[in-house]
Amino acid sequence: MEQIQHKFIQVRGLKLHVAEIGTGDRSSHRYLPQISSTELVLLTKTYCSFSDFPGSNVVVFLHGFPEIWYSWRYQMIALANAGFRAIAPDYRGYGLSDAPPEPSKATFSDLISDLVGILDALNIPKVFVIGKDFGAWPAYYFALKHPDRALGVVTLGVPFLPPESVNNSLKPQHHIPEGVYTLRWREPGRAEADFGRFDAKTVVRNVYILFSKSEIPIAQENQEVMDLVDPSTPLPPWFTEEDLATYGALYEKSGFETALKVPYRSFNEDWGIKDPKVEIPALFIMGEKDYVFKFPEIEEYIRSERVKDYVPKLEIIYLPEGSHFVQEQSPEEVNQLLLTFLANHT
Repeated sequence: MEQIQHKFIQVRGLKLHVAEIGTGDRSSHRYLPQISSTELVLLTKTYCSFSDFPGSNVVVFLHGFPEIWYSWRYQMIALANAGFRAIAPDYRGYGLSDAPPEPSKATFSDLISDLVGILDALNIPKVFVIGKDFGAWPAYYFALKHPDRALGVVTLGVPFLPPESVNNSLKPQHHIPEGVYTLRWREPGRAEADFGRFDAKTVVRNVYILFSKSEIPIAQENQEVMDLVDPSTPLPPWFTEEDLATYGALYEKSGFETALKVPYRSFNEDWGIKDPKVEIPALFIMGEKDYVFKFPEIEEYIRSERVKDYVPKLEIIYLPEGSHFVQEQSPEEVNQLLLTFLANHT
């Protein structure tokens, strides 16, 4: 990871951390025509095949929870090796970025405004945006609010969701148990008390174990979400103790206050957009064993391709063994999908 550079950018009164790799100089790379993932694998075994495409050679990665820029480490290096400039910020209040003065007032819109500020500071006019988990919201709504600056969108684990869809899925008629983690963590003070019994490293460990399963984490009435994980449960095989230490140290620094506000206490945010439609090229990567499928109406919404009502140029790819953390679990496969998408749309 030593190839990845780190800088701090002053944006809207906060010092935001940005990880970056790649010059974006594709002059030594050759153009790939419309290709399949299999063809790309064969070609990239011998040389990187991107050239001077019109448009942007910059890709911005937006993380989810309990993640930070580091969750994109494999993808950043792969794209940089293919001639792209890869940028991954820590959101305000996450990782090495400053927390806002009042975390309880943080919003999704702040994340979008921060991204615009980062791009302006780096003099980057247009980008491809890749978001994981709740990073799908700032990725897609950045594209909707700034269509002149987004060339394409990729999301992993969470598709485009229209405003109010999350709140609608949690309404009583869907019979969602009160112990579902999303409801528990929306309640001010509940998660703080739950998490506060452990150090940050243990909290991240527990969430990674829970979120890598194929069932939604649901606590019983007299149980907290953290209690769902037995201390003897091993980490997922693709997530090392070194990885956990990296996450733990950064959440020890940032805490969880802003992370609980955005996303879990901000799903009712008014985006100010009616009848949203994302007209740029888009890709959605979904693990077949991702617990998100189990939320009410989500699987039908995706598999029926109703999501294309909002994102007409969307391609959907399912990874048979994929969990909620596909980019860390199966980095080579995800990298190939991203490179194919970029080759076909730049």
